[in-house]
Amino acid sequence: MKKKSVIIDCDPGQDDAIAILLALASGEEIDLLGITTVAGNVPLALTESNARRICELAKRTDVKVYAGASRPLMRKLVTAEWIHGKSGLDGANLPDPTMPLQDQHAVDFIIDTCLAADDKSITICPIGPMTNVALAFMKEPAVIPKIAQIVCMGGAVKEYGNTTPAAEFNIYEDPQAAKIVLDAGIDFVMMPLDVTHKALVTVDRLKRLKDLNSPVGDVCDGMLDYFNRFDMTKYGFEGGPLHDPCTIAYLIDPTLFSGRKVHLDIEVISELTMGKTVADWWNVNDKEPNAFVCNDLNVEGFFDLLTERLGRLR
Repeated sequence: MKKKSVIIDCDPGQDDAIAILLALASGEEIDLLGITTVAGNVPLALTESNARRICELAKRTDVKVYAGASRPLMRKLVTAEWIHGKSGLDGANLPDPTMPLQDQHAVDFIIDTCLAADDKSITICPIGPMTNVALAFMKEPAVIPKIAQIVCMGGAVKEYGNTTPAAEFNIYEDPQAAKIVLDAGIDFVMMPLDVTHKALVTVDRLKRLKDLNSPVGDVCDGMLDYFNRFDMTKYGFEGGPLHDPCTIAYLIDPTLFSGRKVHLDIEVISELTMGKTVADWWNVNDKEPNAFVCNDLNVEGFFDLLTERLGRLR
């Protein structure tokens, strides 16, 4: 399997943090070109700081972190401190980062990195609102042919939304940006709530991370113990869902996931259903498929991969 050149665009967030750690522990499959941050789960000042905290936890201060958009393209910023805590990483108790934030804007980093690459050689993983990626596409459309694949976390197909009855948080936060990215015509893979709600951090799976007996394992245990509480209380789940790491696991081993190539669209007009991801699962509109939408995963295989990889970070 050829190593993928990857940009992670994120808004950490405990599950973003686990996704970053999984990528940092998977150098055989992933060449992490940089981490770009966006306002989402918490404001931008916290997401860029949290990304650096996680890199330092993994002893990867060589990874460059770039701050991007502080608000969605056309809507007011909506954050999710009620899930992630005031810091976005409540439960982690990590010190302030000492590694520098890069001076370059995240959008310009995406543009420059893509323009310097071969065609269809970059994979972008948006695991927060897609504002930075959409801005890069609008500012310099020449980046689009350079991108091999977009693998995003977002949306809900047969599942109900988790931010409104119709919409999942990342897409709802900036639906216009998500539609720009989807409509760019790049190979598009979406990890909606339909699949991520199956990747639950149960008590036993959390114990496996704690039993790594490492600083990374201890931080993951603290973060996810905090993160679990919301979904266990709100929805009666057996644990919190690891939404964002599904994208990185897909890059490492796509056979862990199953889904269907469908025509996908995103609602950007109706306030009632704003941000709804509409997947034509049965091809009733007879439109050309434009996205691979995942709806199932090998849960035990996913957690085996995650635990083994996080155990590499010492």
